[in-house]
Amino acid sequence: MELRFFIETFGCQMNVYDSELVASILSQAGYSKAGSMREAEIVFLNTCAIREKAVERVIHKFQQYAHLKKKGKMKVAGILGCIPQHSPDRLKKELPFIDILAGPDSYDKLPEMIKASLKDKKLHEDIELTHSQNYDEILPFSENKFSTFITITRGCNNFCSYCVVPYVRGRERSRSVEQILNEVKHAVGKGISEVTLLGQNVNSYSWEGVSFAKLLNKVSEVEGLKRLRFATSHPKDISDELIQMIAENPKICNHLHLPFQSGSNEVLKRMNRGYTIEEYLKKIEKIRNVVPEMALTTDIIVGFPGETDEDFLQTLDVMKKAKFDNAFMFIYSERELTYAKKHFKDDVPKKVKNERHNAVVELNRSVGLEQISRDKGKTKEILVETVSKKRKSEMMGRTEQNRMVIFENNGTIKPGDYVQVKIGRADGVTLFGEIKF
Repeated sequence: MELRFFIETFGCQMNVYDSELVASILSQAGYSKAGSMREAEIVFLNTCAIREKAVERVIHKFQQYAHLKKKGKMKVAGILGCIPQHSPDRLKKELPFIDILAGPDSYDKLPEMIKASLKDKKLHEDIELTHSQNYDEILPFSENKFSTFITITRGCNNFCSYCVVPYVRGRERSRSVEQILNEVKHAVGKGISEVTLLGQNVNSYSWEGVSFAKLLNKVSEVEGLKRLRFATSHPKDISDELIQMIAENPKICNHLHLPFQSGSNEVLKRMNRGYTIEEYLKKIEKIRNVVPEMALTTDIIVGFPGETDEDFLQTLDVMKKAKFDNAFMFIYSERELTYAKKHFKDDVPKKVKNERHNAVVELNRSVGLEQISRDKGKTKEILVETVSKKRKSEMMGRTEQNRMVIFENNGTIKPGDYVQVKIGRADGVTLFGEIKF
């Protein structure tokens, strides 16, 4: 009997990429991909441990499908990624039917773990971080026909005090230029025209004298590649070389995700972010002077231990000055293993956290709308992604600034096409326009 697998992904873009790696590993081992969890004999959840809610969501998800395991349809149930690395004992306690726990550096061992699990019906666990695993010889299995993610670094050396990534993904290591270029060429050979390079901090990429800016240039030279994106950038490592490369290279999209997390220098120091807010804003100014069409997005944490009302007002002030297109806004939650959990008291009341979160959400909405509205009246090149969720007669795509655009389909447009759209209006985080011929 041919066994089928299904992988559900939670969390960041790097987890999406890792799920594609796992799919490739399992396919090469002789397993086929199922269309849904109910159809699969082997089920994996690829997980994120960055926040407590993410952990709770994964546990609840598998509890919902526990009956499939009990009935024997689901023969192997496994959890991959950061949560097994972060909370293995909790998973064993709350999900006693789990067969496999595998961390981010153990995916190549999954075929033998599956075989062992099918044979002895015991829990098989591998959560050892190797600090060297890059999966360089594995080409990911991607179903996206026009855009894909490619990881260029794994792990992180920054040790921000609130973050579990260095503990669950290991220390930072860069992949070789050769392997990255091979993967980009493989993707483009399948018809993909847009690539996003991924890393916890892409700016610190380094391989035999090749900096991140130089890597971007090398990747952009791959014939057939039309758009090049990257995420995520750490403010302390944004270099003049990188800014200039973005300005000079037409394939590199004018969109930068640059988390500032807090507007308070005191909070940034406790977060171990490695920059002051003055340094951050100076870099924003330089970026916009060199690349006027640059769109900026960011991450913000409210309610970090010790955050005062004045600290929070400084965060709002940075949002007004920096003028982001959009922000990912989070309420601080304690995470085991982190420095903040061990050394700081989570002393901001829940009610205050919620009020501050509501305030940044509201300000983000107004500032973001103001920013994207600057595109009204302009004609923008759109990479078409999918049919609009609200109307089948409309299509959705993105500008090089990563701004979402909805437009009427003339019946000939399909995902993967590039079209010229004149922007008519903005609403929320979305632009609306008409195709120009």
